[in-house]
Amino acid sequence: MDLGIKGRRALVCASSKGLGRGCAEALAEAGVDLVLNARGAEALEATATDLRDRFGVAVTTVAADVTTEAGQAEVLAAADGPEILVTNAGGPPPGLWSDWDRDDFIKALDANMLAPIALMKACLPVMIERGWGRVVNITSQSVKGPIPQLGLSNAARTGLTGYVAGTARQVAPHGVTINNLLPGIHDTDRATSLDKGVTEAEGISMDEARRRREATIPARSYGRPADFGAACAFLCSDQARFMVGQNVLLDGGATNFVI
Repeated sequence: MDLGIKGRRALVCASSKGLGRGCAEALAEAGVDLVLNARGAEALEATATDLRDRFGVAVTTVAADVTTEAGQAEVLAAADGPEILVTNAGGPPPGLWSDWDRDDFIKALDANMLAPIALMKACLPVMIERGWGRVVNITSQSVKGPIPQLGLSNAARTGLTGYVAGTARQVAPHGVTINNLLPGIHDTDRATSLDKGVTEAEGISMDEARRRREATIPARSYGRPADFGAACAFLCSDQARFMVGQNVLLDGGATNFVI
C-alpha cells in the first residue's frame, strides 16, 4: 500500500532503538524524511546511518533529552515544523504505591504527559496552517488496563490520553489527526528491564520470567518493534484521515476488553 506520505518530514522521539526505532524505520520505508532524537548519540548515529543507507531518506539527528525544555527546543529547531510528530519517552520505574512521592510523580508527568503536550503545542499550529498533519503518541496498554506495579506510568499516560481526547477533535477540522498507540509487551529494553525486576523479586531466571509473561499474552509472544512501526506508519498515512482521537492497542490480546 502506498501510504501517500513520501517526501514528508517526521520528528520521531526516542528513536534510536525499541519502539521509536520501529516507527522511524517504517516511516523511512514509506519515503519520509526524518528528524531522529535520543539521549545516546552513538546509538542514534548508528540508527541514522542505517536508515539513510537502506531507504535513501534524509535523516537529521538530535542527541538530547526530549523530556526537558532544553531538549524539546533542540528537536523542534531541527525539525522546523514537521508534518508528522511521533512522541515517545521511556516509562517510569515500576514499584508499589508506597514507594513514590511527589517528586516521582512530577518526573513521570514531565516525561510521559507534559513533554508530549509541549511538542504537540509547538507543532500543531504549523500543521493546521498547512491543512495536513499527523501526530502519534506512543503511550501504553495501561491506559485501558492499569498495571498495578506501573502506577506512575498509569497516572501520567492516562492524563495524556485525556488531553488528546479533547485536542484531537479540535484540530481534526483542519486536516490534522492525533491518535495514540498503546503497546503491550514488545521485545525491547523496557521488556528486559521489567523481566529483570521479576527475576530479582521472585528468584527465577530471565528465560522463566519471559515464559511466564508470554503465557499471559494470547498471541504467546512479545511484540516486534517492526510490527509496531507499521501500525504507526499507517496512522501517519493519508488513508488514516478518518481516525481521530483513537487509542489503538497493540498487545497481542493481553488487555481483555470488549471495546
